[in-house]
Amino acid sequence: MSHTLCITHYAAHGVLALSETEEALLFESLRLELRRGSLILAVLASLKREQYGYSLRVALGEAGVEMEESTLYPLLRRLESQGLLDSEWREEERRKKRFYRLSPRGEVMLARLAAEWRGLSASLETMLSKTDLKEGA
Repeated sequence: MSHTLCITHYAAHGVLALSETEEALLFESLRLELRRGSLILAVLASLKREQYGYSLRVALGEAGVEMEESTLYPLLRRLESQGLLDSEWREEERRKKRFYRLSPRGEVMLARLAAEWRGLSASLETMLSKTDLKEGA
């Protein structure tokens, strides 16, 4: 999904003023950017146990990570092409399904990315709590 953001602004006490629509578009654009890297980590973490695409999408949704099929399947193919996932076609319930799981390389990468995520998250949480304290003062 691609958005073009056109901002008309004027100076009002040094603050960029946006219409409600422009503000909503800007927020949505930044929110999608923020989520993009998080989705990779969520998919890798969910594939510690083998799943097929639909069951993975349901599991992610139950964990609060909603993902469209148009995002999930290209991501799965990319992660597999990078050697982070293994997959195989199998018949289940009289239908062929492609099952995905972490490859050994994917397990190592998940551990590294999770450590990076935890460190970054802790740093951001510290920064955000300091910001909250300043705003509340």
